[in-house]
Amino acid sequence: MSDTLLRHGLAMLAAAALLASPARSETGEPGCRPEMARSRLPISLANLGKDEVRLTFVGHATFLIETPGGVKAATDYNDYVRPTATPDIATMNKAHSTHYSRAPDPAIKRVLPGWDQSGAAKHDVTFGDLRVRNVPTNIRTYSGGTDFDGNSMFVFEIGELCIAHLGHLHHPLEPGHLRALGRVDIVLFPVDGSYTLDQEGMLDVLKSLQARVMIPMHFFGGGTLNRFLSRSQELWPVERREQSQIVLSKASLPAKPTIIVLPGS
Repeated sequence: MSDTLLRHGLAMLAAAALLASPARSETGEPGCRPEMARSRLPISLANLGKDEVRLTFVGHATFLIETPGGVKAATDYNDYVRPTATPDIATMNKAHSTHYSRAPDPAIKRVLPGWDQSGAAKHDVTFGDLRVRNVPTNIRTYSGGTDFDGNSMFVFEIGELCIAHLGHLHHPLEPGHLRALGRVDIVLFPVDGSYTLDQEGMLDVLKSLQARVMIPMHFFGGGTLNRFLSRSQELWPVERREQSQIVLSKASLPAKPTIIVLPGS
């Protein structure tokens, strides 16, 4: 894994610019759809209220998302950092090996890669009380080029909540990406500032999304995270939590956009 990260870092230094491609989604219907059809699946309750969602920061770029109906989704599921519970849905990105799995648990019901060899990935899945869809983005290649639509941002819709996981985002968001994402209540975003988008660029992304809860991920030690928080401290308040889990609902969202830091493994 260290060799892969080294090659990736060298490629990122060599890439001077990256052009964003127009975003596409399978349904053409961005944003939360509380009226979405519910699939009739045998599900078990997750001890959550009907409008609540539980987020667990597993580590790196992996979160476990749990719905009131007991559906579990894991983001950037990989072979190094995994939740203890087997998810029903696993999303992946191919930026490098800590964002995808070569051997996903066969018990996972739906594995959703954020790329497609024949073009842009297209996912729009409703499983129980969870809808998952993707918005393709570009990534840098190891040679310093551009892999158009090589990764995806994933949107998770539970009741009236929209959660966006930005994945291994390498470039600013264009209006087409913002339209495809729709309203975002909670955003999970990388802050390393080198392997992904630089920190100033990530601040601009957050300003454009205007999510009420912003949870950082993909940082390598406290120094990287603190550098980002020092840049953002005049823009938004910061709450540091002691637990890696947080339960949120539409009603419990902070009145103003807030960065919430969760400890990961």
